[in-house]
Amino acid sequence: MKIVALAGSIVGSKTKIAISKVVEILQEKYPKHEVIVLDLADYKIEFSDGRNYFEYEGDTKHVAEAIMAADALIIGTPTFQASIPATLKNIFDLLPVNAFRDKVVSTIVTAGTSKHYLMVEQQLKPILAYMKAHIVPTYVFIEEKDFLRKEIINDDVLFRLERLAEDTVMVTDAFAEIRAKKDVEYDF
Repeated sequence: MKIVALAGSIVGSKTKIAISKVVEILQEKYPKHEVIVLDLADYKIEFSDGRNYFEYEGDTKHVAEAIMAADALIIGTPTFQASIPATLKNIFDLLPVNAFRDKVVSTIVTAGTSKHYLMVEQQLKPILAYMKAHIVPTYVFIEEKDFLRKEIINDDVLFRLERLAEDTVMVTDAFAEIRAKKDVEYDF
């Protein structure tokens, strides 16, 4: 199984800290799975201009192809102005409408306060559903108060990250079994 952990912003540290923690959990609990970290701050991504993702070059092509090749994605995003950052939206715009078909997508959201928890439900999940993702229903929402000195200090958040990693792998395995059974029905 190939899992892409995407840190969907080029600024800040909290989302990257959360993504790093879930990657650490995945590597410890599921060492046979390939986990790829895509921190958008490490890449120079072009703005989407309507081309097919494979027509881009350099970092843009690398990131898009890594996402398209994944079986599962864990998307980490901060909340900016009660929405997702433009860098993450640009990634979605670079990909085809059916980019997440047969992929499991789970989310980690960081925000300054609890007032932004509905951003996931009202903005991020509809985009993922439109792009045909199998969305892990529960997500991890992490507030400013859950961090101290660039570490997650809330044990409940750490437990929820561990559960998110487990749910992502389990749901991906379940959908792979369903697809395999469905494929057997076809004679070609």
